[in-house]
Amino acid sequence: MLRFELEAMDPGSKARAGRIATDHGVIETPIFMPVGTVGSVKAVHQYELVDDVDAKIILGNTYHLYLRPGTDVLKKAGGLHRFMGWERPILTDSGGYQVFSLAENRKLTEEGARFKSHIDGSYHMFTPEGVMDIQRSIGADVVMAFDECPPWPCDERYVEESMHLTHRWLERCIRRFDETPSLYGYEQSLFGIVQGGTVSRLRKESAEFVASKNLSGNAIGGLSVGEPAELMYEMTDLVTDILPADRPRYLMGVGTPENILNSIALGVDMFDCVMPTRNGRNGMLFTTEGIINIKNRRWADDFSPIDPAGISRVDFQYSKAYLRHLFVADEFLGRQIASVHNLAFYLWLVREARRHIVQGDFVEWKNEILPVISRRL
Repeated sequence: MLRFELEAMDPGSKARAGRIATDHGVIETPIFMPVGTVGSVKAVHQYELVDDVDAKIILGNTYHLYLRPGTDVLKKAGGLHRFMGWERPILTDSGGYQVFSLAENRKLTEEGARFKSHIDGSYHMFTPEGVMDIQRSIGADVVMAFDECPPWPCDERYVEESMHLTHRWLERCIRRFDETPSLYGYEQSLFGIVQGGTVSRLRKESAEFVASKNLSGNAIGGLSVGEPAELMYEMTDLVTDILPADRPRYLMGVGTPENILNSIALGVDMFDCVMPTRNGRNGMLFTTEGIINIKNRRWADDFSPIDPAGISRVDFQYSKAYLRHLFVADEFLGRQIASVHNLAFYLWLVREARRHIVQGDFVEWKNEILPVISRRL
């Protein structure tokens, strides 16, 4: 089991600073995890993730890695760490969200989810047991339970049935995880996932059920799927009051810098989202001065640094004008620079949040910085 140490609490909120110890390294929280879906954070080298971004942990995806390169290749390589040349911790999402996104090409039963590959149309079956076996083959430090993510909006009866299915699947995941060893000589840890949609009584019931399993950590799933931010915060606030304080809490698939800071204030420790890389590849930069669309004409002769705060090497190495030129010329280097910068910004943001939690002035800092970093330049 990974070790979690709670180091500080902010006096004005539920924000907390902690440390997660794994066999591949220590992760200081709050933390943001770059998304490396298929064993690659898009447009970013592994050495950049270490040297420029300082990512302490990255995320891979069971569904995608199962389809490509497949568990046979991963086993022969000695696990995903060795396969991709990454020595720091990895968390794998169980594929539940991907199965959710394939709603027209999948069928749910008590046994599991049968789905059609988005690659070649072949049919596959994910069961809780099978998903645990796949994640053993991948070798992630943190393994997620297999769950169903209901859409939003959704009939309350369906949300309740889905939640109970997720709970039954969780029990099967735990049994399988406990009866199978790690394949690569280091420890893996299992997180459960709280579901329940945006129905308060169901979220409470799910949080209590997942907390009762005494797992290494706990995740909040089924949010950031289209519901208003206020509902997401309401459900998160309710759940973090129930999940044990001595285990890390992971809000899955979130989000914007504003979402992250507001959710840290509600007691969340871990985050992941494709936004910094996806938006970066499309020319949107998150900076300490505000949000930039680097494709805009106004940056054509702006030779100032990408971000004057210099949160990554690329910020001083390249100007806004040069980065805009790369996008206009459709040079892939532009997408790479923007992705590195955005990831570095997200990691800088959570490090700053941690520093202010330790100092005891997180809320004041959050209220000051949010209007600045959220404005459109």
